[in-house]
Amino acid sequence: MGLVFNHSTPYPEIMTADSPNSLKQPDEALSAQTPSPKSIGQKLRNLFIVGVATVLSVAVFLGVQTQTSSTSLAALAKESTPLEQALANEQPTLMEFYANWCTSCQAMAADMGQLKSQYGDQVNFVMLNVDNSKWLPEMVHYRVDGIPHFVFLDRAGASVASTIGEQPRLIMAENLEALLSDQSLPHAQLLGKASELEIPASPRPRSDDPRSHGAQVVN
Repeated sequence: MGLVFNHSTPYPEIMTADSPNSLKQPDEALSAQTPSPKSIGQKLRNLFIVGVATVLSVAVFLGVQTQTSSTSLAALAKESTPLEQALANEQPTLMEFYANWCTSCQAMAADMGQLKSQYGDQVNFVMLNVDNSKWLPEMVHYRVDGIPHFVFLDRAGASVASTIGEQPRLIMAENLEALLSDQSLPHAQLLGKASELEIPASPRPRSDDPRSHGAQVVN
């Protein structure tokens, strides 16, 4: 209880717990500051919803990234146009010499997949695996000694330009645009990071070959 002096009487007025001006008891004050179980449950529920939404957003983002970069050389090769068909359908052709072990070829797979999606209905995309001896004549003809090796063929099947090694997608796209317009390619004979072949496709004369010394060869 507290003593309150009332100026209208000479005696102090005694305030009881039932008095309207009485102070709150400590238990009541503590109860007012302590959150209810319902409030705690609502906060936990909100945190759970936020956490689930965050996890789902990250999963969707990673899924899109994985789908974008999941283009493989095997998939590109499976969807490629057969060489014989490409040389006969009067469409320009982008021919790629590659190998499954080629890290530079793998690095460009995603970009090549996007280019095929963009130009595949107008340009033949041909994939030739250098580990297949079937393509040895083409490797020798186009002097393939590093991969990826890209050869741009016009509508008549004639080679107009080539690039070797990793190339930015924009460079490849600009070359394809020029190829479709029957114009000179703006980025020809470019050399980027490439994987060398263990055995170069272009045969080199041996040191004991008479032709390497300028001698006349009699057939």
